[in-house]
Amino acid sequence: MKRRGFFIENYSKCWRFFLECRWFFVVALGLFSLFFLIGFAFPVFFRTEIIEMIKMLMAELEGLSTLELIGFIFLNNLKASFMAFVFGIGLGILPVVVCIVNGYLLGFVAREAVVQEGILTMWKIFPHGIFELPAVLFSIGMGLRLGAEVGGLGVWGFGGLSRERDVEYVFREGLRFFVFVVFPLLVMAGIIEGMLIGLGG
Repeated sequence: MKRRGFFIENYSKCWRFFLECRWFFVVALGLFSLFFLIGFAFPVFFRTEIIEMIKMLMAELEGLSTLELIGFIFLNNLKASFMAFVFGIGLGILPVVVCIVNGYLLGFVAREAVVQEGILTMWKIFPHGIFELPAVLFSIGMGLRLGAEVGGLGVWGFGGLSRERDVEYVFREGLRFFVFVVFPLLVMAGIIEGMLIGLGG
């Protein structure tokens, strides 16, 4: 009963924090979608660097077992997501950069996949991001919320807030949300992506 109450209490607080941050999540989704479309429609920026980076990543993954792939993907996503949240304290600049870069990269990769294998390949790409993308966008949104609080916007009710919050509150509740929501999503993403890559998906 105590364990059940523990989870109910924490997920209740996570839900409340989600509602408080909802417009920051919307901003993150909108910015990501915009740069995804740019990357898909105009895959010309930093093309050489991106292709070289993809080649290096594929070389790094070569020879890894399915379990090692899962661990590699999970740890990389965990680090990127945590940084997007925590470094939002710098007025939200890093979360914005992470959002733009990831949106453009995914759009670029999607375009390359479609050119090489046809539009139906998008159905093969979709499972790779079904858990990862929400986790990353939640982290970016929380980073934006943290940056807004540092910049004093939280006091004015930015993002639908109805009362003053402080940086400590946002950081504490953000960590709770990260542990109980983002972390499980990243675990699922690592398992699914690792297995799909390991099986040649």
